[in-house]
Amino acid sequence: MPSTRFIFGFHAVTSRLRQNPNSIKEIFIDATRTDQRAQELIKLAENKKIHVISCTGSKLNSMSGNDRHQGIVANIDSISNYVGIDDILDELTEPARLLVLDGIQDPHNLGACLRVADAFGVHAVIAPKDRAVGLTPTVYKVSSGAADTVPYISVTNLARTLKQLKEQGIWIIGTAEDAEHDLTHFRISGSVAWVFGSEEKGLRRLTRENCDQLVRIPMQGNIESLNVAVSAGICLFETHRQQSLG
Repeated sequence: MPSTRFIFGFHAVTSRLRQNPNSIKEIFIDATRTDQRAQELIKLAENKKIHVISCTGSKLNSMSGNDRHQGIVANIDSISNYVGIDDILDELTEPARLLVLDGIQDPHNLGACLRVADAFGVHAVIAPKDRAVGLTPTVYKVSSGAADTVPYISVTNLARTLKQLKEQGIWIIGTAEDAEHDLTHFRISGSVAWVFGSEEKGLRRLTRENCDQLVRIPMQGNIESLNVAVSAGICLFETHRQQSLG
């Protein structure tokens, strides 16, 4: 994988500016964009001491490979991609929404999970360094850009990380087929971290023990379990729905 790559779109570039500005080499913006959204992004970039270059839409098309860039493209250093959990939490002005993946080894599943995370406003995806796939080229491709918009944090000890999240007031909700609580009758509020295990083995023992609550997705057909990305999508949608209602 090359050491530099382009990301595009206001959401992707703004997220990168706020969470990992040191990874941005320069930002290119359509010279015709003079609206407030563009001006706010330019101001944020200047505050982070990131060079902003005005250019034509055709040049942005060439860099991004399409015309869906919204007039904004950033050249980033893929190697300087690290961001810590504290970096994420310190920036939040709203309840945290995290996705924890315990033992996902299929790059297609991880890519799909990142897409789901982006769709439902997840602030970060957390996974162990060992026994997990990590951000491979396949993951980037399957995520359709979400690998650039949702921070992916690899941790050495997942059980310890869950304990640290609890100490910061984040509710840890694990998913398990044998859980007592049904998602459809489960109240979700405040800062939460949803925890999913692999399809084959589910949550590891220590991960399960460090969850504040276990929840199951009600199944009415003959299939016993769902793909991890589908399960994550259902739980994150329900979280978004409940928290939007207040």
